[in-house]
Amino acid sequence: MGNLVYVVFILVSFGASIIGAICGIGGGVIIKPTLDAFGLLEVSAINFLSGCTVLAMSCYSVVRGRISGSSQVDMKSATPLAVGAAVGGIAGKSMFQAVESMFADKNTAGAVQAACLAVITLGTLIYTVKKEKIKTYRIQNAAVCVVIGFILGVMSSFLGIGGGPINLVVLYFFFSMTTKTAAQNSLYIILFSQATSFLSTVVTGSVPHVSLLLLAGMIIAGLLGGMAGRSINKKIDDRTVDKLFIGLMAVIILINIYNIYYYIG
Repeated sequence: MGNLVYVVFILVSFGASIIGAICGIGGGVIIKPTLDAFGLLEVSAINFLSGCTVLAMSCYSVVRGRISGSSQVDMKSATPLAVGAAVGGIAGKSMFQAVESMFADKNTAGAVQAACLAVITLGTLIYTVKKEKIKTYRIQNAAVCVVIGFILGVMSSFLGIGGGPINLVVLYFFFSMTTKTAAQNSLYIILFSQATSFLSTVVTGSVPHVSLLLLAGMIIAGLLGGMAGRSINKKIDDRTVDKLFIGLMAVIILINIYNIYYYIG
């Protein structure tokens, strides 16, 4: 890959991590479909690069919040959610590998991911627009939280997005969280699921072939983006975050529609 490609990948990671830190979506839901659209690497490689970038960004955001005392993470519900998501992440990774093995062209699995992500993102967009009219709940049972987290982990790992918008909708609906509180709790859950997914990839020896320079560049971009996004998040209100999130979901849907045609065309 040429230098221009490295620059594009790193800029995408930086921009996605800024928005991810602001909205609590981790950035993977932007990085994954955007890099897929360029068609420069295999789907499995992009999954790995996206996951590592999201892991770095979410780790910084969560740790920085704890150190500064500004964390709004509800440990009582977020920790069992995170544990469930970690286990679900391993299951989701296995599911993706199974789907990938079904096709002669492994990149065809990208079309499956894009279609699923487009549908889920559309549902997320509709919910976010109408959430003021939807009744929400306050789940407190730890076992139920683990089950919900497991389902989140499976979906996010299978789609290669880290969690993102799916986490936010779940936190809105099942736990009645405000937008910015949900963002912090979402990043906490993403941290657990991505860390487990990364360790699983390393332990099983299924790390795809990627440029170490590109990987390092994307991770650094993820950290810098997380810093910038966290700073911006402090200065804007929930309504502004919601508007940014809604606009982002619309763009992601269009990118995934393009990716579906790209992979099956």
